[in-house]
This record gives sequence, structure tokens and C-alpha cells, in this order.
Amino acid sequence: MSARMKNAAMVLPEAMQALLALGKSAQNGSVPQKTIDLMHLRASQINGCSVCVDMHWREARRAGETDERMFAVAAWRETPYFTDAERAALALTEAVTRLADRPDPVPDDVWNEAKRHYDERGLASLLVAIVTINAWNRLNAATRQMAFGRLPDAVSA
Repeated sequence: MSARMKNAAMVLPEAMQALLALGKSAQNGSVPQKTIDLMHLRASQINGCSVCVDMHWREARRAGETDERMFAVAAWRETPYFTDAERAALALTEAVTRLADRPDPVPDDVWNEAKRHYDERGLASLLVAIVTINAWNRLNAATRQMAFGRLPDAVSA
């Protein structure tokens, strides 16, 4: 498989700057970076974005994330590796990523559990992080971007 074109954000530098700024705004300090990394990985798995799955497991590992948690993030409900706050963030990530999958896209129970663990600024950070990764996933999937294929990094990472 080959890409249809460059990622649109690479073609339009203004879009790249806007997406990078949006992503940076999610890092306000109230949500741990490890949580955001796991959210990025999970949304990218759901959306089938090879570029982002490849990138975000590497970033998570560099930030000190464990293999067990990265491997288990797709089955986070059935594993003991995540805190209640991380579970709430992952549930919110899945709901916002899969808006069309149910009549109530973000059910109250999902929202209320996230609200129990994060203040308004934290919730805003979660939402902006989810929206940003979904934008990247959609740009990559639509143009059939491929994972970078840094196999030597994978072996030594």
C-alpha cells in the first residue's frame, strides 16, 4: 500500500501549525502525559492509524510507559494495569472517538466518571487531546499514510 498524497497538514503549513498548537494546548499539566499518551494510542488503534499507533507507543515508551500497559491498552477494561482516572480517560477517549456508534455519543456515566477524576481544566485537556489525535488519525487514514517503519528503533526502543 502506498500513500495517496502527503498528509494534508504537510501540504498546508498553516494546518500543521494549528494542529501542533492545538495538541500542545492539551498539555496543561493537570492530566499526566502518560495518560495522554495512552489516550493517543487507544484512539489511534480504534481509527486504524498506523502512523499514530507506531508513533505513540514509541513516545509512551520514551516517557517511561511499561510494555504491559501499552500492550493492554486495547483491552484496558479487562486488565489490572490502569488507575481509575486512566480508565475514565480511556472510556472518554473511546466515546468521543466513536461518536456515531450509539444514540448518546458520550453517555452520562462515562462523562460523570471522567468528571469524578478531573476538574474542568483537566476535562478540557482530555477533550482537546482526543480531538487532536482524532484529527491526525483522520488525515492519515484518508490519505493512507504508512507507519514510518523504523524497525531498528522498535528493536532497540
